[in-house]
Amino acid sequence: MESHEHLDLDPVIKQKLLCISAATIDRVLAPTRQRIDGQRRRRTGVGAAIRRSIPVRTFADWRDPPPGFFEVDMVEHCGGPKRDGDFVHSLVLTDIATGWTECVALPVRNQTLVVQGFAKVATDIPFPMRGIDTDNDSAFMNQTVFDYCQAHHLEQTRSRAYKKNDQAWVEQKNGAIVRRLVLTGL
Repeated sequence: MESHEHLDLDPVIKQKLLCISAATIDRVLAPTRQRIDGQRRRRTGVGAAIRRSIPVRTFADWRDPPPGFFEVDMVEHCGGPKRDGDFVHSLVLTDIATGWTECVALPVRNQTLVVQGFAKVATDIPFPMRGIDTDNDSAFMNQTVFDYCQAHHLEQTRSRAYKKNDQAWVEQKNGAIVRRLVLTGL
């Protein structure tokens, strides 16, 4: 709000706000949220219904899958702190059994392009694609991706919200491969 000149904060207050953690903010605001609507708000609409219909898979649930089950994530290349606008993204798929990683460049964040990325990877890998495990991002939790998975007999699962460890394999590749490649140009 400050960068768009909607807010002018006292420097002392600004410094305190910059130091507060997200957990502390949630804790302080909890009574106010409770008074507003009596309960935590739930997402509604088609995306929420799809999200609820896709089973959750944690990092401990993988056991020993055969090749073809991928953790999927999206990496945004905005060059630093997030700002408004569209940026190039990397759609990253990491196979749990083999560690095989495929990256697909997407000019914008778009569910149709995500499905096209899945189709491209399915033709490029040396084994059949059997399933995808994504985070709760709206780029993955939508009718287009859901229908693609159904039509191609892909098992679709999702991680728990705000639990990065549930997608440890792809998150590791995001740092080791994608960001390193983009930042250093290797």
